[in-house]
Amino acid sequence: MLNQTQKPLIGIPTRINYNDDSFYLRRYYSEAIYNAGGIPVYLPLIPEVDYIETVANNLDGVVLSGNNSDVDPLRYGQGPHIKLGTVSDERDETDLLLLQACESRKLPILAVCYGMQILNVYRGGTLFQDLESQIDEVLKHQQEGSYTRVSHSIKIKEESLLAILAGGNTARVNSHHHQGVDTLGRDLEPIAWSADGLVEAVINTRVDQFILGVQWHPEAGWEKDSLSQALFKHFISRTMRR
Repeated sequence: MLNQTQKPLIGIPTRINYNDDSFYLRRYYSEAIYNAGGIPVYLPLIPEVDYIETVANNLDGVVLSGNNSDVDPLRYGQGPHIKLGTVSDERDETDLLLLQACESRKLPILAVCYGMQILNVYRGGTLFQDLESQIDEVLKHQQEGSYTRVSHSIKIKEESLLAILAGGNTARVNSHHHQGVDTLGRDLEPIAWSADGLVEAVINTRVDQFILGVQWHPEAGWEKDSLSQALFKHFISRTMRR
């Protein structure tokens, strides 16, 4: 439990580069978290229960970051689609253990892009392995060019938390993914959609733990985007209520 002078410690799983065996993460997550009032802590991908349990005991919340790999479809009972990308057992397993540890401690979670997808799988849901191949009249969700450029609109559920943070029922977001939520996981409510019907945000319906998942990247361009700033500030505020 935090006292009034402490800032919450926020764990962020890193990525793995198999070419040089390094853990890494773009700077934007830590900057967005720090700007919102949290202390970012990068977490190496060590999928061991004792490590995750020890880390979780010292955290106040977790941001499940985006990743440059796909969730292994074996984890939701499917074989690999022909357009499945690279999978990372280290990242999948680390995130799943983090989700379990956070759930037992009721730690708040903000799940971004891949993070929202692994959250959905953790709750028993499935994914579209390749949106272009599996959704008719799909939008271009794998954005090219600037990482921060907003590329499509989302429709937000009225009176939802996201609508409050966005100040309305629509927003424009950046997009960097080729997979997405298919069958929704347990106790996850969809609260935003793109024009092609893809779920763009989910929220936990269990009242004992705050979890918000977004399919876009609010950490990219947060300096100029009011919704991104509102998302991180609200998340940090939830980590301080425990």
